[in-house]
Amino acid sequence: MKNDLDLNSLLLVQALAASGSFTAAADRLGSSKTKISLQIKALEQQLGVSLFRRTTRQVSLTAAGMQLVERCLPLLDELRSELQQLSQTDSELSGCLVISAPEDYCNRVLIPLLLKFQKLHPKLQVDLRSSDQVQDLIKQGIDLSIRIGWLQDSSLKAQRLGSFEQWLLAAPGYLASFAEAQHPKDLKPMNFIAFTLLPTPLQWRFTQEGTVVEMRLHSNLKTSSTQTVTSLLQQGAGLGVLPDYSARTLVEQGELQRVLPAWQLPAGGIFAVYPPGPHRPAKVRQFVAFLQQQLSDH
Repeated sequence: MKNDLDLNSLLLVQALAASGSFTAAADRLGSSKTKISLQIKALEQQLGVSLFRRTTRQVSLTAAGMQLVERCLPLLDELRSELQQLSQTDSELSGCLVISAPEDYCNRVLIPLLLKFQKLHPKLQVDLRSSDQVQDLIKQGIDLSIRIGWLQDSSLKAQRLGSFEQWLLAAPGYLASFAEAQHPKDLKPMNFIAFTLLPTPLQWRFTQEGTVVEMRLHSNLKTSSTQTVTSLLQQGAGLGVLPDYSARTLVEQGELQRVLPAWQLPAGGIFAVYPPGPHRPAKVRQFVAFLQQQLSDH
């Protein structure tokens, strides 16, 4: 390369890769799409490779662009993190903390704790992205992802924060049409609301004092949203499974009823998942420590 690389141009690559268009990247950065286009073109000429395929409506990464995003940009994020930590004491947090988490966990657990943490650090801004879909931490610029259940990717940098129980539930009105279930086999005539983000949403393992029963349940309703599962249960659409932190209040209020409470379903984990790289900003480290302490207390 003839000239030293302008590291700021790498931030443009990051924004453009995440946004998918020059217009969206310009809105995200508060710049003009013409200026971004020229800077990206200059970077490509300096590197001697094309980083993006361009169409009239969107842009996508080339193989070289993908290599830059996956291997080089995490190093830039680490550098920015280290520089930020030099100018920021552990007791005074600032900047923006980007967190992703499942929607139901956000509403039931995370939001109250996040607001409590923010009161301790009033200069800290929070971008909370709630979705049951797994988010791409690198492409979407996420500092921390809270994931619920079972991590299937062993390469993830993750820390276990706690665990939860799964409860089989139904509305009292729905259960009134059936004899009280005493054994998993008694569930066969009932309809099951399947949560499709699970690997096997209709196959369940029930355990009681060393006895294990595998059951495949019948379903005519499927959804990829925990909130929708909850609504369908409340409307008497059938049986369904919710984590205990979502179900407890509904059971206490009598809206839902536990089915086969003497039988246990597999417990799940609550995990903090980090982007690649050995270093974590102070804002991430402190929030995870705070969250772990709060979950332990409760």
